[in-house]
Amino acid sequence: MMLRKIQSVFVLALLWAAGAFAEPLPVVASFSILGDVAAQIGGERVRVTNLVGADADAHAYRLTARDIQTIGNAKLVLLNGLGLEKADIVRAVKQSKTAYAEAAAGIKPIKAEAGGHHHHHGDGHDHHHGEFDPHVWHDPVLMRQYAANVAAALGKADPAGKAHYAARLQRYHAQLQQLDQFARQQFAAIPAAQRKVLTGHHSFGYLGKRYGVVFLAPQGVSTEAEPSARTVAAIIRQIKQQGLKAVFTENIKDGRMVARIAQETGVKIGGKLYSDALSKDAGARSYADMFRHNVRTMAAAMKQ
Repeated sequence: MMLRKIQSVFVLALLWAAGAFAEPLPVVASFSILGDVAAQIGGERVRVTNLVGADADAHAYRLTARDIQTIGNAKLVLLNGLGLEKADIVRAVKQSKTAYAEAAAGIKPIKAEAGGHHHHHGDGHDHHHGEFDPHVWHDPVLMRQYAANVAAALGKADPAGKAHYAARLQRYHAQLQQLDQFARQQFAAIPAAQRKVLTGHHSFGYLGKRYGVVFLAPQGVSTEAEPSARTVAAIIRQIKQQGLKAVFTENIKDGRMVARIAQETGVKIGGKLYSDALSKDAGARSYADMFRHNVRTMAAAMKQ
């Protein structure tokens, strides 16, 4: 009897060890913000690799042979969707036969400015951003659906972890709710006429829509579109007419153009925003950090 008891304890211990030391699920995320959402929901059950890392620009990303290998070795690839990823990335994912999911699936997108954003690269490639704005992560309310899509994809790729992902998703939803409340409080303290911001490119449309903030940008939805002199001149005029106080650079962008606009209008740059990527510095190591930093920085500049 005693021996059987020892045996059963031993078997349980073995099973526990096997569960505890199971290889984490290899997941590839197209960019760092999505990678963070996957890591928050996956916890220790996943190992996330980002194709586009912290402080890097997803719009200017070029697929490499190593990335194709990484995609092939993964059990799940997570894409943003809504045209953020270039056609060659989507094609590589589909050809790899690795399971993939789009985090923005089912989210009602806002239209990109002027029904689409088309520009020409110096290397002879045209790039169309599609008619929708892909930057849904700047709205924590929409991020509930985004995170739920990630949790569902992880559960499908790793059915044994379904309950684990569901529990972590619930906690993450509570965090997103706090972020939304934080943003509402911050912007509610600022008169609507002062809720105007200039950034390098149009990536904060969803934040603007949710919290009643007007964004101006010399570039369109993509960081690769070079603004014309006329566009820059029109923005300088607009800043002067509207008495705009909040002008920002971005972590993924060369800030010289924004600096020039600030100089010509006499408006001081209110700091750096994190638009399409997390950062290696303390301001935006996670999505929650990034969102709080952006809201706090914008609100502080608008109050001046």
